[in-house]
Amino acid sequence: MARKKVALGRGLDSLLPSDGLLDMQAGLRVVAGGIFEVRIDRVTPNPYQPRQTFDDDALNALAQSIEELGIIQPITVRAVGNDRFEVIAGERRLRAARRVGLRTVPAFVRVTSAEEMLEMALVENVQREQLNPIEVALGYQRLIEECGLQQAQVARRVGKTRSTVTNFLRLLRLPPRIQIALRERTLSVGHARALLGLSDAESQLRLFENTLRKNLSVRQVESRVQQLSQRIRKPQEPVLPTRQALQVKEIEKSLRSRYGTKVKLTCDASGKGKVEFHYYSSDDLARMLDLLMGTQG
Repeated sequence: MARKKVALGRGLDSLLPSDGLLDMQAGLRVVAGGIFEVRIDRVTPNPYQPRQTFDDDALNALAQSIEELGIIQPITVRAVGNDRFEVIAGERRLRAARRVGLRTVPAFVRVTSAEEMLEMALVENVQREQLNPIEVALGYQRLIEECGLQQAQVARRVGKTRSTVTNFLRLLRLPPRIQIALRERTLSVGHARALLGLSDAESQLRLFENTLRKNLSVRQVESRVQQLSQRIRKPQEPVLPTRQALQVKEIEKSLRSRYGTKVKLTCDASGKGKVEFHYYSSDDLARMLDLLMGTQG
């Protein structure tokens, strides 16, 4: 079924600046900053797309809407040469358009770098809350590693606080099984942050499994984390010395007084053991030997 081109007001052109004319293959000249129809087979996905999963039911619903009403909001692309484009924003609309067999889609053309593509794709998805927590965290990490941004800069770009960015990045420290649960949304971010209060992966996994099995609330998980942490930090009760240990200490004290050096006595339950005398110079050794052999008056 043929589709009508969507008429858009000139106001949208002013939202993103024009960068002049793009010379495409086969004599096609496209104004950067303009909106035009592009062939779907000429558009490839964004290689920097932070979103890794697309809900099939949601895509079917969007496809049905496009079939009835057309694409109301253009996708955003960048020209990559040879009459081809990469999606910056709107990959869901592109996928849904393919499902209903559209040959072209309305597109807004931008001239942008790979780093800017990652930023724009992440910002669009984060602001629309379409990403799962791990996708958000990985997107922030890519902005830091691939674009050389600091956490505070990432926070400004995506319109979040720095602490929000930091907390999402901390989720990547969790064991893979817990990260999968966050991807599948079977565990909330609140639960995951509580689990980060435990220092080792084994304890985190045990409490994670207990959380799912008993359907614990975030507050209950926080309480159990606090209890476990206190148990780990609790100092061990001092071990009272035995009678034999007291006798050994007394003998060591007497020998240390007589020979004027450190003496260590060890023995087992059968009465066997050894006595160690410490010396600190050749003269000190000679002095002790004289004392031990009874040659010193």
